[in-house]
Amino acid sequence: MDNSGKEKEAIQLMAEADKKVNKTGSFLGGIGGGNHKIEEACEMYCRAANMFKMAKNWNEAINCLNTAIDIYTDMGRFTIAAKHHITCAEVYESELVDIEKAIAHYEQAADYYKGEESISSANKCLLKVAAYSAQMEQYAKSIEIYEQVGSNTMDNPLLKYCAKEYFFKASLCHFIVDELNAKLAVEKYEEMFPAFSDSRECKLVKKLLDAHEEQNSEAFTEAVKEFDTISRLDQWLTTMLLRIKKTIQGDEGDLK
Repeated sequence: MDNSGKEKEAIQLMAEADKKVNKTGSFLGGIGGGNHKIEEACEMYCRAANMFKMAKNWNEAINCLNTAIDIYTDMGRFTIAAKHHITCAEVYESELVDIEKAIAHYEQAADYYKGEESISSANKCLLKVAAYSAQMEQYAKSIEIYEQVGSNTMDNPLLKYCAKEYFFKASLCHFIVDELNAKLAVEKYEEMFPAFSDSRECKLVKKLLDAHEEQNSEAFTEAVKEFDTISRLDQWLTTMLLRIKKTIQGDEGDLK
């Protein structure tokens, strides 16, 4: 089926779903068979959204998902609503490239997951929010999330190895804003989570703080290169490190 065929089918499904919703008279649809019809309508909206996605008609897909989300939240089905919020966020991330809207959907999903006690699912969404917030220079928001998720995971035997990464990222966000803030933050994280002190991430931040204090671009780059040979830097870390390095006087603004 070509894209126009998929779109046609999606429009048909939407119309049928609308009919089912209208027949029940409200989203909740009273008692008895009403709820069953509403669930069927939700499934149709989701199938229509998938068809629209295949046809690359992203805005229509989002509309269908939002309608399903509204109904599921009215029914108290917050876990399913959260999943659909994540799908919307991913469309905004990858296809419509509207990061603010992606953040809003991830935040809403995190809230619903928290309400349902699905803390690890909530944390996954919050970490997306933190990464994007930092990219958009909303460092305070990013720091708050990384510290919160770091504190949640450091006491969990299965997840505590991740805590050093979150405290590392929070340290870099602090560093971009203010060098002294970063120093104090690192001390705080070491107290909270002693394993952080021995991590390569903590050692790197300390080397970078020394290089920055001395306004030594070469030492800064050398420390980053050394770290990168063992733990490859991803795009996010590279961006943050470049932002810090640019605050060294006379810096060229690269990590080579």
